[in-house]
Amino acid sequence: MAATLHEILLAPDTKPQVLADCNALIDQELSSMSGISGTAVKLAYKTIVTFAPGHIHYMVEKLLPKMVESLEPYWADFSTSGGSAFGDYLSKRSDEVSASLLAVTDARAEASNRPTVIKAYRAVRGGAARHVTAALPSLGDMVQRYA
Repeated sequence: MAATLHEILLAPDTKPQVLADCNALIDQELSSMSGISGTAVKLAYKTIVTFAPGHIHYMVEKLLPKMVESLEPYWADFSTSGGSAFGDYLSKRSDEVSASLLAVTDARAEASNRPTVIKAYRAVRGGAARHVTAALPSLGDMVQRYA
């Protein structure tokens, strides 16, 4: 039986590197953003980093298990379909995958007690699906490196 994403990505020996790769992916995606919405995302990120140092890294660690859970059905289907690139697989289902991943961040934002973080999240949430979709090929490639 194929390993689950949980077994692959959240194993004690692997999880620290996955977290580092997730943070690097965030930085990579931020640096590639441009235009008005890119500027808004960069400003929200800077606001969070300024007013809540370490919060982004903390949230990546807290959200990772739920994100892995959201990706699990896609990984299972990809694994049985014989596809070669998980990033391509995710991109072909971008609307569905983005909605699934954003449901995790939406739930966390709703539960937050940090007004600055909530305000920054709400400021960029409208265009978030577009940004998540743009990151799916890199996210899939990152996941597949561990498989």
